[in-house]
Amino acid sequence: MHANPPLRPTTGTPLVQRCGVLAALLVPVLATAAGLGDIYQLARDNDAQLAAARQTALAGQERAVQGRAGLLPSASVNANLRQNRDRSTAYRGVQAYESSAVVVSVTQPLLRLGNWKAYEQGNVQARLASQQLAQAEQQLRLRVARGYFDVLQAEDALATLGAQKAAFAQQLAQAKRGYEVGLSPITDVSEAQSRHDLTVAQEIAARNDLELKRNALEKSIRGTLPPLNPLDPAASVDLMSEAQLSQLRDGAASSSLQVAAGLLAEEIARLEIEKQRAGHAPTVDLVANASRNRNTNVGVFGGADTGPSAIGLELNVPLYQGGAVDSRIREAAANLGRAQSELDEARRQAQLDARQAMLGVQSGAALTVALQQAIASGETQVKATRRGFEVGVRTRVDVLNAEQQLYTTQRDLSAARYQTLVAALQLRAAAGLLTDDDLRNLDRLLKLR
Repeated sequence: MHANPPLRPTTGTPLVQRCGVLAALLVPVLATAAGLGDIYQLARDNDAQLAAARQTALAGQERAVQGRAGLLPSASVNANLRQNRDRSTAYRGVQAYESSAVVVSVTQPLLRLGNWKAYEQGNVQARLASQQLAQAEQQLRLRVARGYFDVLQAEDALATLGAQKAAFAQQLAQAKRGYEVGLSPITDVSEAQSRHDLTVAQEIAARNDLELKRNALEKSIRGTLPPLNPLDPAASVDLMSEAQLSQLRDGAASSSLQVAAGLLAEEIARLEIEKQRAGHAPTVDLVANASRNRNTNVGVFGGADTGPSAIGLELNVPLYQGGAVDSRIREAAANLGRAQSELDEARRQAQLDARQAMLGVQSGAALTVALQQAIASGETQVKATRRGFEVGVRTRVDVLNAEQQLYTTQRDLSAARYQTLVAALQLRAAAGLLTDDDLRNLDRLLKLR
């Protein structure tokens, strides 16, 4: 991985204080407004997807234990107790008697190439399980950050529509008064009424969208979402230099977590081929056993108690197994080819994700600057259009258009700022470098609610 510093905003308010101690409750609730770091901590403790990934990782760690077991001694105890009936020519009738046996066996593999490859494979599989957990944790960071900013963007959109509705309501009232005294045509009233009604409909849709965004984030924290600290309007969202952006983009193909997982999967596939090839190799085991046999037959043969034991080496040379070994080797080779193709796809996807995220950061930063200038120009235009309407050189429709354009630009600016921040996080995720600190550092851009 490339050593790349976490996102550290250079402007904005001081770091948001932690909102109390996060209680480990079934339904976590924060009493005060929360920052991004607070919501992420709640998600770490309660997200079902991450919990499943942790259990999957625990299960994967057992592959190392299972692989090591093939190199260690194995012991078994076999016992039997039988009721026998013997018909013999030495006597007439049926002789009934009991017999029992207990056998203790211990086997220590000495030469088993397949077991050794399974041991190596188990270790790599355990590493892959840890890598997959790291991927799940990184995906949670990105998911929570995107969800947090989605909620803020939805709140901003709703607030902007509320201001727009108030402005249009004022224009509608003025148009009605002007029409009543004969200073305004009915078309002014109709146009103002249409704009106001459309904004009301948009506000209803925006409120529903906000609720959906909140529900999505509540799913991760498994509780009611507290008020969220908003993004400071004065904070800069341009957090990385061009050199940092290029470094992250260029290193993504090698440092991506998906690529790291693909490399481990390829190694596992290679070891599988070697393990299956070991099916042709001879095996040598150290075997020891001890037994106790008891026979109560008092007939012709008499009763007997024996306790034989033995220790020695066992050699097994496989000669032919119906072609099963060769078939499994070919299967493993095909799986290796698939793993290599998936690794190549992971590298290409990491490069694509990094490039797209870098473009998102660059275009978002440029768009933010442009929209900020557009808002300043739009405010000037609204004032000029209102003055023009007052002196009779502009119509009310011109005023409505100018006001609507200004509010639309404000919504676009809000969206551009959030999208720029998310793109920066996506770029770090594509490079496999998105950490908890990156989210907590973004709290510096937020205002205490």
